Parts: sequence; structure tokens; C-alpha cells
Amino acid sequence: MKRHLFFFLLGIFHFTAGAQTTVKGLVRDVSGNPLTGANILLRDTYDGATSDAQGNFQFETEETGDQTLQVTYLGFDSVVQKVTLTGGVYTFNPVMKESFNELKVVVISAGAFEASDERKVTVLKPLDIVTTASAGGDTYGALKTLPGTQVSTGDQEGLFVRGGTGSEAQTFIDGLLVRNPFFASTPDYASRGRFNPFLFKGTVFSTGGYSAQYGQGMSSALVLDSQDLPDRSAGTLAVSSVGLGFGQQKLWKDKGRAAGINLNYTNLAPYFWLVKQTPEFTHKPEFIGAESFFRQKTGKTGLLKFYGYYNHGQVGFNTAAPDGGKFGFNIKNNDVYTNLTWTELLGDTWKIQLGTSYTRDWNDIATSYNTGALSPDTFYMRNSLSQVRAVATRFFGRLTSLRFGGEYQYSTDEFENQRFGTASLNDNYAAAFVETDLYVTNKLVARLGARAERSGLLDAGKVSPRVSLAYKLGEGDQVSFAWGYFYQKGDSLLRWRSQFDRVPGFQRAEHYILNYQYILNDRTFRVEGYYKKYDNLVTTRETLGNDGKGYAQGVELFYRDKKSLKNVDFWFSYSWLDTKRKFQWYPSEVQPTYAANHVATLVAKKFFPGIRTSFGLTYSYATGRPYFNPNLPENKFLSDRTPAYQNLALNASYLTMIRGAFTVFVVGVQNVLGQEQIFGYRYSEDGSMRTALTPAAKRFIFVGAFMSWGTDRRQEVLDNQN
Repeated sequence: MKRHLFFFLLGIFHFTAGAQTTVKGLVRDVSGNPLTGANILLRDTYDGATSDAQGNFQFETEETGDQTLQVTYLGFDSVVQKVTLTGGVYTFNPVMKESFNELKVVVISAGAFEASDERKVTVLKPLDIVTTASAGGDTYGALKTLPGTQVSTGDQEGLFVRGGTGSEAQTFIDGLLVRNPFFASTPDYASRGRFNPFLFKGTVFSTGGYSAQYGQGMSSALVLDSQDLPDRSAGTLAVSSVGLGFGQQKLWKDKGRAAGINLNYTNLAPYFWLVKQTPEFTHKPEFIGAESFFRQKTGKTGLLKFYGYYNHGQVGFNTAAPDGGKFGFNIKNNDVYTNLTWTELLGDTWKIQLGTSYTRDWNDIATSYNTGALSPDTFYMRNSLSQVRAVATRFFGRLTSLRFGGEYQYSTDEFENQRFGTASLNDNYAAAFVETDLYVTNKLVARLGARAERSGLLDAGKVSPRVSLAYKLGEGDQVSFAWGYFYQKGDSLLRWRSQFDRVPGFQRAEHYILNYQYILNDRTFRVEGYYKKYDNLVTTRETLGNDGKGYAQGVELFYRDKKSLKNVDFWFSYSWLDTKRKFQWYPSEVQPTYAANHVATLVAKKFFPGIRTSFGLTYSYATGRPYFNPNLPENKFLSDRTPAYQNLALNASYLTMIRGAFTVFVVGVQNVLGQEQIFGYRYSEDGSMRTALTPAAKRFIFVGAFMSWGTDRRQEVLDNQN
């Protein structure tokens, strides 16, 4: 009996040992090309093989039953497949896809500059915004060091991009339009942006050809993506020559919830007492603001984000008039902005984004002219914007995606004046869009999109097709092309209603952009050419119409290098612009007053690790801008030019720790050389006398100390040098 059992077990062993399976096949990529050197193995065993020069492989295994085959190849996603082995021959022909590698995958770059801490192939980072000498911690000031923007528009706020007005460049926070991104406007002096750069983890600045997700900007879109949950609880304190700031953020122990508040007070009275200003200030610039945020995880992948902002400001001054009199101006401004968004991943293939925002802006303005030519006047202006937005994204693999969604905006404008009475209007604006990023290969991507929008006030609707293509030439370099239509309502619909008892229709710009970009080894080089055609621009000469037109064309260069010189980071940008337009009160198609033909900027930063100190400079140059001279005939309209604009700004930062607080001491000087900067001229009523429009002072000096508890940015500063 024992002998029979022995031979029975020996037979089973012999049968099992003989049940070998031959695994063989061909490894190819998605284009059908064989892959040499791919590793094919049976998980948790020593059985496997490597593909030969023709992509073929073969090996034997004595494993049976349910098993897992895995194929790996450098630069490609692994292939994993469950198999059942029962002996004989098993044929397996895996097809491998190139893995996602940011330096290998092509991205849309035509007209787009990206600033982010999350991506490595970016042009600027948020820290660059606050360490650029000429920016003064202002996002818009830092963006003016990039090609395509005007640097000599110190007499008016806004980004003037590729021949467009300041109102043709729109700002979006988490996809929602920001109606009043700048502090209250005053005559002859540009305002700063309202928002702290460190509120945002990413910034995309599109100088043209931007996504169909956004609208109502004929020139450009600044898309700001707010921070998610912070890494830790922290506090901040800022003391400077212009004011005080305090902030506190708390991260709950489960790291699923965070809240914070920031308080800021700005008063330039002490600074103006030390540094003489050209205008006679009746109320020194004074602002008080508060902002808060809340973050809450929802489910496994969702995030709810809230941001709220309130600011009150006042400024008043008398400035010299051409005829010897004084023009008086005083403004009180209150601004409220709230933003609520929710993002959730639904499985591996869907992403949902919902958002709503509300903004309300109050302006009380008083003007006077002490010669009697103009009577004192008071204006009350109010505007608001409520909006909702929904976007759904369907992912097809790791790269290709389809986005679609819509938004609704309800806006109000109210105007009250002692002499002209009151006027108001409301607009119901709705838009829908669809867009796909179609990756044909890792080297070729097409962004195809369309946006449909309608204004109830204008009683009109438009459809905007938009196309972008990008092809990767090699490691680090690529070419991109973009084309599209971009529509926008008039600059001030309320003004048209109050003057003409009607509003004009949509204005349109058509963009063509061709771009070459190289980013590798901490060096960035871009060259871009573009052509823009304007149609249906608003004209107000004698009657109101949409018969304006124009064009803008140019070439831009950008180079940034963080590698060649140790602890040195520098970039250079140059823009050539040829633009003319007939719009507003212009009698003919001419170069507008805000546009310079040539603009160049050099930014350089040097960090000394031994003394934890950084030095920076920014030098900006722009050729003269046109200005209106009433003494010239109409055929010479805007033919005069201001002197060339030059500005050398220097700053220095020292990093240290004080009682456990990471501290940065900063000093900065604008227009170090005291060069004359003239933005235009104001003429007397008869044209016989004029005064130059200049900055309030030749130089601006900033001194400050910034302390933070719980967040040590020393390593961030070091990383930004590398």
C-alpha cells in the first residue's frame, strides 16, 4: 500500500513538473514599433526574459494557475496583465505607452506664460513676483517684466498687452472673473493689484490665444489658482515704510481643514512727510483691508475653498493745472470680493468643478477746479458682479481630456451725479464652452475649443472658435501655434448709456500666434510672433457706433538663465509692437497713447548663501508713447511722442531667524538714477500751456521686515536659485 502511494505521489510530481508553459510574444509601442530591451517577468518568481532587437521574447515557467505578467521599459508605462497558465504556449503581445514625463511631453505654450510651484517647466514662480526689484510685491508689476506688456504706463492701472487697453486684459481667480482687481483708480497715477501673490499656487498669464474656458478679454487672461490646504499652522507679521500687516492660519490636526485671516493697514502719510511728493495731498493714501480663507476636504478627493476680501481706501490731492490753477480730486472706495469653489474627482475619469463669486465696489468721487472753469462736482459710482460656474472634465488616459461647462453672470452699474442725475443698467450674461486637449502622441497635442456667449443688455450672442497646436521637436524644445476669436463688451457700458441712451455691440479681436520655446537645465528661451485684427471697436466721435477697427503685430523674445552663473538668476525680455486702431474718439486709425513700439527689461538676482542675502535689479526701457497735442491738425493726430522711459530699480533682502520667526528684511528703490519719466501732457483749454504727467516723486523707497512663524522660507529661497 505504501509502495502504491509512493508511485502515485511520484506520478503527480512528474506530471506537475512537466506542465511547463512557454510565454512568448512581441513588445511594441502604440505606433507599432518594436521595443528592444523591455523586461518581461512573472511577478513573485524568477521567470522572465528581455525583448530582443525585433521586440520578441520567450521564456519557460513551471508556475501554473492564476499569475501576473509585468512588462517594464524605461520611459514607458508598465503593462500588467492577469493570466492563467495551464501549460503549453501562452502568447502575450503587450503594447506600451510612453510614460508622462513633463520634460518629454509637449504643452501648449503659444501666448502662455506659466508661474507655478507645482510644475518644473515654468517661466516664473510666485516667489519671483515678490523678489523682482521693480514689482514691489505686486503680481501685475512682475508680469510687466515679461514680453508683450507695456512698462511705461505709470499713469494708469492695468496690463496693456500687445496693443490692447488695460480693460482688455482680464483676471480670473479659480476660474471666476474678478471685476475690480486693482485698487481705486485716480487720475495720472496707476493703482496696484489688490491680491497677495502668496495666495496663489499657480499663475498662467496668457498674452493671447487663451483657453475657451475664459472670455470677455480681447487681449489676455491672467488665471490665478488659489492655494489648497497649507502644510502647517503659521502666523505672519509685516512692518514697512508704508504700513502694517498681520496674518494667522490654522491647520486642524487631521489636516483636512484650515482657516486663516490677514489684516493690512497702509498709510503713506509718514513716508510722504519724509519724501516730498509733487501733488499736494489733501488726504494721504490710506487703506485698511481684511481677507479670510477656509479650506475643507470633502470625501476622499474633494476640496471646498472659500476666500473673502474687504478693503476701504481714501486718497485726495491737488495737482497743478496747465493754466496755473489746481485740479482737486478725492476718492473713497470700498470693495468686497468673495469666492467659493468646490472640486471633486469622480473615479479615475471625471473631475467636477463648481464655483460662485460676488463682488461689490463703491466709489465716492469729488472733483474741483479752483479757477472757475469747472464747477465742483461729486460722483457716486457702484457696481457689482454675481456669477456661478460649472466645469466637468473627462479624462482619457493620463493626458487627453475633454472639458465642458458654462457660467452665468449678473452685473449692475449705478451712477449718480449732481449735475446729470442718475443712471443704471443691469446685464444678464451667459456662456457655454467645450474644449479638448487631444494628445495624438507625447510630442503632438491639439487644443480644440469653442465658446458661445450672450449678453442680455446687448441683445446679442457670439461664438468663438479657438485652436492651439504644439509639437515637440526634441528634449526641451517645441513649437506652438494658436488662433481664435475673442469678444468683449464695451469698456464702460454705463458711460455709453448715460451719454447716448444706448449701448454698443460686441467688439472682436482675432489672434494668430506662432511660438518657439526651449526649457531645459534651468534655461528658458522663447521667441513668439503674433498678429491681431480688431473689428467692431466702439467709437464715440459725434455718434456712437461699432465701426472701429485696428491691428497689432509684433515679435517678442524672452531668455531666463539660472544655471550659467552660480547663485545668479536673470531674465531678459524684448517686445517689438506695431499697432494702430480707430476707436473711442480717435478720428483715424493711429497708434494709441498707451503703446510703445519697443520695450526691453532685464531682471537679475544674486544670492549670497554665506550671508543669507539676495540682491536684485530690474532695468526697464521703452520708446516714447504717443500723446494728444490739441495744437496739431487732425492729420497729425497723436503724432507727438513722449521721451523714452527708463527705470532702474534695486532691492536687497536679508534672511534670518528672530525668536523662532523666519524674518526677511527688505529694502528697495525705484528709479535709482532719478531719470525723468513723462507719461504724457495735459494742455490748457486754449492749448497754449501744458504740464507733464509724471510720477508723484522721482524715486520710491521701500523698507520693510516680514516675519513668519511656522513657515521657514529660507529653503524656498535657496530652491528658487536652482
